[in-house]
Amino acid sequence: MQYNPGWNNSSVNLLHVRAVGPSDTLHYIWSSIGAPAVLLVATESRTSSLGINWTQLLSSAPAGYSEAQTLEELFYPTYDLSDFSWDSVNHTLNHTALMAEFTGTPAADPSGSFSNGSLAFRVTAYEASGRDRPLPSLLHTANSSKVEFVLAGVAPRGNSSQFVLEVATVEETGVVQKLRSARSIDDEYTPTIFEVSHWGGRPSMSGFLQWKATAYGSQTPRREDNIQCRSRGLQAANWTLPVSSVVRAYFGEGVGSTYTVSAINISFGGEDGKVYQEKRYLSWSALLGFGQPPKDTFSPLVISIMAVALGTPMGMLLVGSCLVLLAQRKRYSEYEPIN
Repeated sequence: MQYNPGWNNSSVNLLHVRAVGPSDTLHYIWSSIGAPAVLLVATESRTSSLGINWTQLLSSAPAGYSEAQTLEELFYPTYDLSDFSWDSVNHTLNHTALMAEFTGTPAADPSGSFSNGSLAFRVTAYEASGRDRPLPSLLHTANSSKVEFVLAGVAPRGNSSQFVLEVATVEETGVVQKLRSARSIDDEYTPTIFEVSHWGGRPSMSGFLQWKATAYGSQTPRREDNIQCRSRGLQAANWTLPVSSVVRAYFGEGVGSTYTVSAINISFGGEDGKVYQEKRYLSWSALLGFGQPPKDTFSPLVISIMAVALGTPMGMLLVGSCLVLLAQRKRYSEYEPIN
């Protein structure tokens, strides 16, 4: 993990995570220069490195949302994350746990919603396969990283308002983006949650974003802290998005024409918004990676329980049938056969 490589100034944030495999390298470039973004690059070399032209990277600062969006009348004015002021990531960088945090507040806050609150993106890298202990207990591999979206102490702007996060991706033209939802009867690792969403292109050639259909209203989440999470349909982002410097620096001016930009809205909370109103805390986790996303399977414990649950009645039925047959045979054997 490298913080602002080649730049001795903490007024901006860029975190480079480099994961080296047997014959390739994954690069995650997380940044809050402009709108928060992560750039995922897979190279077929163990020696590939990141080079940054800092003068060029910091020279452009376009920003803004289009106000002509569907159902605009249902939304409060958006928080443009490219206008946020971000704390130094260097203070939160943990090389042992492979974690860092981007924490920001609006540069201007007329409503005072952020007077006692903040927005953060927590980043975690992984060295091996495993499963997170805190809920939602995401399954991960060494080819993935986790991002956690956190709202803490932010006041809603209405009595029944919800928070909605817009997430956008940039891909080369020709990569077909799809949003899939899979349901399972197994909620062993995330109680009461049976749905997993997956957003990505062809598994062997592109990145993916994966999450469970839940958020939580506590720093130490439990089942009762569950906050409903919904993802709206995937759309081509033909409106103006907040500009991220690392995205523009890597893809150039062809974003939206040479490259495909897709976006979804992810909303948190029920119609009354009571869970967040009470606790003023929201945490949503997603897995970002390259290739095939990890897939949950039944654990040996669940398989054993199912085997016992299904096998015991069958065993009892089989034993009972044998006893009935033996009893009938013994009863008829007491009489002489009649010719």
